[in-house]
Amino acid sequence: MPADILIQAVDAGEYADRLRRVRERMREHQFGALVVADPANLFYLTGYDAWSFYTPQCLVVPLDGEPHLFARAMDAAGAAFTCNLRAEQIHGYPEELVHRPDVHPFDWIAAIARELIPKGELVGFEGDAHFFSARAYLALSNGLPGHRLVDSAELVNWVRLVKSPHELQQLRIAGSIAERAMRIACDQLIPGRRQCDLVAEILAAQAIGTPEHGGDYPAIVPMLPTGDAAGTPHLTWTDRPFRQGDATTIELAGVFGRYHAPLARTVMLGEPPYRLTETAKVVAEGMRATLEAIRPGVTAESVHRAFDDVIRAHGLRKESRIGYSIGIGYPPDWGERTVSLRPAETTELAAGMAFHVILGMWMDGWGYELSEPVVVSRTGVERLTDLPHELTIRR
Repeated sequence: MPADILIQAVDAGEYADRLRRVRERMREHQFGALVVADPANLFYLTGYDAWSFYTPQCLVVPLDGEPHLFARAMDAAGAAFTCNLRAEQIHGYPEELVHRPDVHPFDWIAAIARELIPKGELVGFEGDAHFFSARAYLALSNGLPGHRLVDSAELVNWVRLVKSPHELQQLRIAGSIAERAMRIACDQLIPGRRQCDLVAEILAAQAIGTPEHGGDYPAIVPMLPTGDAAGTPHLTWTDRPFRQGDATTIELAGVFGRYHAPLARTVMLGEPPYRLTETAKVVAEGMRATLEAIRPGVTAESVHRAFDDVIRAHGLRKESRIGYSIGIGYPPDWGERTVSLRPAETTELAAGMAFHVILGMWMDGWGYELSEPVVVSRTGVERLTDLPHELTIRR
């Protein structure tokens, strides 16, 4: 069997350990069952991987007994190809329940889930999961009248925070794909070329991956605000050409086995203005200080402070966080929604955590962005890419 296939495999022991740790958290919250709707958490616990999250689906995890996956019937048929559950643990609701105003798939799901959960038990649900709707909650609540539903507050996400050796290897491969895609993006960003044409090359690079490992689709499409819009994050692209004299911030991710390594750089077409070159130098200094501060046992707020001390000495301020935990990602987000590198975040870093350190400086009419995907190692920090931290200038 090829080595890259071996790298992708998750053995039964790791899945069992993941489920054990989730149940430990469930006991702490006195949950008799947990309803998991976040597709990243479904993948983490079962390996289920499909573009089916736009319709209601979930994993019901009883505190005792086997987990059961619920999905649209046509998707349940495909679950056997990716997930670690037996056929009798996979349930497909009828097609007639899809997109109906009078009934909801969670009515059907709840009817079966009642047999899995002892009466009177608390049931946790992922209240902030992107694909768990208000109607889903109401249908689940009405269908489990003998239970009280409680928001689980990203319970599984927090279990995912410290990565296994398998997961760390997935992230390293994702980093190699991100690096290749970013090199292509920076090299091919030239005056007169349409933004959409460059994005087509980035998307191709993300899918092609490297000669050793093919890529996967990202949870977020490439973002590249340019010109005056570079002072605003999260903009995508148009069909307008890149212009000489403009700067463009590029943010993308390499993806392997659903694990994401996000990466950001800034490209200047022509001679950069003084404010941009000076900001780039300060941010690079801040990145060095930030990476030096990352190690097991320190708090997330102390990492933020290391960056903040650098930029404040140069008269700059950054209101937004400077990083967040990463790992498995599905649209619309590649963040884990747990630890953020920001003031008052008292979570202690531990070996095996992974972060997107993103130092975006968004000003009035211009901006600069530099980021790194990193892993907390036993002795400090491991970068997942190897690109310079300087402003890229194309004269």
